[in-house]
Amino acid sequence: MKADAIPDKPFLGILFMLGFCVMAPLGDGLAKYLGAQVSVLLLVVVRFGTQAIVLLPLSRVLNRSLLLTRRQLWLTFLRTVFHVIGLTTMFTSLLYLPLADALAIAFVMPFIMLLLGKFVLHEVVGPHRLAACTVGFIGTLLVIQPNFATVGWPALLPLVVAVAFALFMLVTRQIAKEVDAITLQGISGAMAIALLAPFLVWGALTQTKGLMLTAPTDPQTLWLLVALGLLGTVAHLAMTWSLRLAPSATVAPMQYLEIPFGTLIGWLLFQDLPNGLAALGIVITIAAGLYIIAREQATAKRLSQQRPQTPAPPAV
Repeated sequence: MKADAIPDKPFLGILFMLGFCVMAPLGDGLAKYLGAQVSVLLLVVVRFGTQAIVLLPLSRVLNRSLLLTRRQLWLTFLRTVFHVIGLTTMFTSLLYLPLADALAIAFVMPFIMLLLGKFVLHEVVGPHRLAACTVGFIGTLLVIQPNFATVGWPALLPLVVAVAFALFMLVTRQIAKEVDAITLQGISGAMAIALLAPFLVWGALTQTKGLMLTAPTDPQTLWLLVALGLLGTVAHLAMTWSLRLAPSATVAPMQYLEIPFGTLIGWLLFQDLPNGLAALGIVITIAAGLYIIAREQATAKRLSQQRPQTPAPPAV
């Protein structure tokens, strides 16, 4: 199934990305709060289970086909694998790290995407962007250092998140214009539950701590779990719509708004603020990332201007 071609609508795409940048760290804040009460596996199951339960029926109500081509099915599966890995690792890191610091370390993602483009996709990456990439990694290390001194190896978990979500974003951009966003997210949620099922069965058979799903009895916790699932579902639906409606170069800089929003949420919920060294690292990371995006936009514009124009056909 291929969705109808949708023209770029940058303003609407920006609004959707803004919504994502607010809802995603709010969902992470809920996950951090709930992580002290329930297992990370339960959080992930609720997150993807809600996505499937809400969006698959909605897709049918809106008369959207759930049939995908072999290529689209493979890309959706690959995207789901990266999403499950990224989200599970992020929720785990939040058990140990302040929200703002975890988000800032995970924002090494644009630098990883740049390196993947150069060494895997063989894209041309100039020395300025490589230098900015190096500076960005230095900024990330400044955020990691005080956290590593405090909690040890869990401070490195957001780096795994960055790699997983870099690959997730690359695959999403490949498929976002081909498959309806609601259909894509609904199928992805069902695939995620299928991927998690063996771990759930193993946990039930072996009584392994962390792999057993024990439903909380506290009504407040239950409602917060529902809110987590809905927030995550709507947030990533907004992100998918954003990539579908606007060029990635337009909405990519906005993703850095997750860090200040995350800092505010972390302060309001947990009274956590980055220390001086981590704050400096966050500023350096954001500056380097925005510089890379600006260079990519300038390069794309220059190449577009250099590309020979196809002459108009003669009038008949």
